[in-house]
Amino acid sequence: MRTLNVNSLYWCLMHITTYLDDLVVWAPAKVNLFLEVLGKRPDGYHEIATLMVAVRLYDTVIFRESAALTLQCSDTTLSAGPDNLVLRAAKLLQDRTGCRKGASIRLIKRIPMAAGLAGGSTDAAATLLGLNRLWQLGLSARDLAKLSSEIGSDIPFFFQLPAAWCTGRGEIVNHVNLPIKLHFMLLCPAFGLATATVYKNVAVPPTAVSGDALRLALSKGDVDSIGRLMHNRLQLAAEKIEPRVGEFARMLAECSPAGSLMSGSGSTMFALCRSAADAERIAASLKTRTKAHDFRMIVTRTI
Repeated sequence: MRTLNVNSLYWCLMHITTYLDDLVVWAPAKVNLFLEVLGKRPDGYHEIATLMVAVRLYDTVIFRESAALTLQCSDTTLSAGPDNLVLRAAKLLQDRTGCRKGASIRLIKRIPMAAGLAGGSTDAAATLLGLNRLWQLGLSARDLAKLSSEIGSDIPFFFQLPAAWCTGRGEIVNHVNLPIKLHFMLLCPAFGLATATVYKNVAVPPTAVSGDALRLALSKGDVDSIGRLMHNRLQLAAEKIEPRVGEFARMLAECSPAGSLMSGSGSTMFALCRSAADAERIAASLKTRTKAHDFRMIVTRTI
């Protein structure tokens, strides 16, 4: 397998390789260290402020030139039809550029779905990047990010990895320096949560929590302070919808990580750990509980 010399505009995006006739893009998951809901917008979305970091949990999107535009998914429970964000991104790119080329796309899923890890969004970003290269369209990362915001609020983040402060409905992205590797233990329940349902049940606070202190702690690489300052306004709403979210949150807190939180609109909970060994310790301490609870544990770190 040979790594391509990726254009500098994509240095912070995703790892791209070629193998024989295939172009392969590795699409990372994300977690939210901070998420505040600032109010309801006239367009029906919520105004938010969030700090997201990409982690080493990847879907793989594989492209090959073809006469038609087709999609195959490793997870048969996921639709491979036009409602899939991969095909929506591909069709949008065709429509906006006038390109009539096709592609055979294979999606290998590893990121849990409806889990607050942006699995669909990262796949869409990978599709825009991969097809831009495959079809030799020459669009910049900024062009692709702007285009991506039309089909998903989280997608533009994946053009500013590994960390970013995102506002608006999430599509206004400002790159954030990540001075250290952050280590996590992800607890991914077997159940998912619908983003729209969680937002529908969130209570907008009269006074928003500021993320400034967290951003300062991140810039200093102070893991314990980051853990204390993490915040997700959506977590209480998710716990009301699904009480097991709260139960898993308590389980993680009992393991004494630097901090623990729900990612995005759930259902994934994560522990922010002080080291890779600390993440393994927390995973080991929870293994005895997997008989009573149905969840997947993933030890990972920022990309």
